[in-house]
Amino acid sequence: MADITLTVVIPAFNEAGSLPELLDETSKALAGTVWNAVIVDDGSTDQTWSVIGNLSRLHPLTGLRFGRNQGKAAALAAGIREARGDWIATLDADLQDDPSEIPGMICHALQNGLQLVSGWKKVRHDPADKTVPSRLFNSVVRKSTGIRLHDFNCGLKVYRHDAAQSLDLYGEMHRYTPVLAAMNGFSVGEVPVNHRPRRYGRSKYGWARYFRGFSDLLTVLFLNRYSFRPLHFFGGIGTVLTAVGFAISAYLSILWFMGDSIGSRPLLLFGVFLMLAGFQFISMGLLGEMILRFSGSRPANPVERTD
Repeated sequence: MADITLTVVIPAFNEAGSLPELLDETSKALAGTVWNAVIVDDGSTDQTWSVIGNLSRLHPLTGLRFGRNQGKAAALAAGIREARGDWIATLDADLQDDPSEIPGMICHALQNGLQLVSGWKKVRHDPADKTVPSRLFNSVVRKSTGIRLHDFNCGLKVYRHDAAQSLDLYGEMHRYTPVLAAMNGFSVGEVPVNHRPRRYGRSKYGWARYFRGFSDLLTVLFLNRYSFRPLHFFGGIGTVLTAVGFAISAYLSILWFMGDSIGSRPLLLFGVFLMLAGFQFISMGLLGEMILRFSGSRPANPVERTD
């Protein structure tokens, strides 16, 4: 660890009570390592910003502050942009993440050729209203993305610098950083980590955030599979709708040739509607392909090279 530079990114919202102890623990855990911390005050309404200012005189620390609460993803994105280390670690400010796990996680990454290592709260000290939805969430993400991690939402993670900088974080996307990194071609893994009971403040998470998180999961899945081939998505839907509409229209046409009156049948309007909707979906896919072609958008750059 002596030849590694590390930036620890800590998003904080109303965590004035926990930050001094967290920085002391981090300093002890990273003794002998060239490190600095970036703490992002996410619009706190307590004394968090004053505490950050005091801690900056005791530790290698940069503080950033939002004028209003913008969410964990925005705070992480701001901290990662500010980071300068070869490796970037993220952890929550509530002392439930153990900073002493960071050196071992970086060693695991180096030994296994990984660019991101996520913590796995194997033994979790949280109430059931957090652990139950979290297990459901992790199961859905694991099965829908094919990334075999137990705990996507653990705040304790280590990233190689370029892997962290490749992430586009907004909304609830901080939950999917292993998925986003894998989409960009980086290798990910996980290790069990020590998880501790909350001692200061209260949890900012609830069921509503999981519902928002599932909405962002749909975005991640779409971007993963179709961001560079939109016609495959929209064209597939459009082809099905057009085929069904054409079949309905062909059936009604046969009836018309046989002498039946079809002008007042709702099925005629339904068939026409399906064909029009199908053409619109196909047109959207073609427009997406044209935008990609003429905007110069291309897949992500290679993550490694040899000279």
